[in-house]
Amino acid sequence: MEFLGYFVSILIGVSLGLIGSGGSILTVPMLVYIFGTDAVSATAYSLFIVGLTALVGSFDYFRKNLVNVKTAIVFGIPSIIAVFLTRAYVVPAIPHTIMTIGDFVLTKHVLLLLLFAVLMLLSSYSMIKKKKETPNDENSQQVFNYPLILVEGLLVGTVTGLVGAGGGFLIIPALVLLSKLPMKEAVGTSLVIIAAKSLIGFFGESSETFIDWPLMLKISGFAIAGILVGSALSKKIDGAKLKPAFGYFVLLMGIYIIVKELIFK
Repeated sequence: MEFLGYFVSILIGVSLGLIGSGGSILTVPMLVYIFGTDAVSATAYSLFIVGLTALVGSFDYFRKNLVNVKTAIVFGIPSIIAVFLTRAYVVPAIPHTIMTIGDFVLTKHVLLLLLFAVLMLLSSYSMIKKKKETPNDENSQQVFNYPLILVEGLLVGTVTGLVGAGGGFLIIPALVLLSKLPMKEAVGTSLVIIAAKSLIGFFGESSETFIDWPLMLKISGFAIAGILVGSALSKKIDGAKLKPAFGYFVLLMGIYIIVKELIFK
């Protein structure tokens, strides 16, 4: 099982390197179901693993001048604030036992996993559906839709804080539609935003959360190796063609979590 976990860790990095999103959606299920971590700790570990991996992956995009720093700041600030406050105050405030219906007990652990499963279903849909190609004029002046960017940034930050996922599937479309970035530049900028908000969110974690540093660093190492492989493969493979297949896998994983936590618990 440990070997399987490290293999999945590599896949997380490969996915981030190839398509700029999707990888982090595997991190929490891997930590919970393969390494036996509780949901609260798993979402915290995921922030660190995804943040560090995205940071390493962003270096290549910086080198190729495919990171729009202004956009990363405008979008990143509300997102960073939201994820920090969510990890520091909202998650610790959720009671251990939320409600009981007959024999079913909705605990904090189950709630976070169900929220994560819903995010997986939404993420899978965004990866499976075919997008219409809309050409971007790279020489046109960039115009920010500040109110929408603020709302989107707060939403992504809150989601990241609750479930520990980077939210690349939400960030990349927002950067393309709201900031008018070309797709490759949106991917590079997304990695920078994911890195910043995830790592800052992790260090805003409640002191009550147990952190298994050796496990977290080992998984991070495999994920970083994966993103380096994914970045290299992206030069030869069109990540967009792999997205639907990965989307169906994420869909099945989301359904599995819902069924396991609600029916076969």
